[in-house]
Amino acid sequence: MANATSVIPAKAGIHHLPVPLMRSIEPVVYVLANRKQGALYTGVTSDLLKRIYQHRICATEGFAAKHGINRLVWFEQHETMESAILREKRIKKWNRQWKIRLVEQGNPDWRDLALDLGFDPLPSLRVSE
Repeated sequence: MANATSVIPAKAGIHHLPVPLMRSIEPVVYVLANRKQGALYTGVTSDLLKRIYQHRICATEGFAAKHGINRLVWFEQHETMESAILREKRIKKWNRQWKIRLVEQGNPDWRDLALDLGFDPLPSLRVSE
């Protein structure tokens, strides 16, 4: 099967997922940003699509919602939740510049990678660089 189909709640349309993200339980460490080199949030989840959706609608109060951090700029899949949690904890201890370097190694333009996973674009922000 080339694609899996999943419906994101409260989103119009059907979203086709790439083969690597077909499994519903796939431990992922991720980094969100509110803009290029802006505020960063590092998290871990077993369901990346659901978690991105939650961030985009600010489903939970906290740092990410307060600062409008809802653009997926980096993620890494893991075989086990234990290894994902360990990686998340390590990244959270890094200094800011290391986190920025991690994002820019794979995503130098700070694209919202959620678009590649079937999400609609977020409103653009004025970015002063």
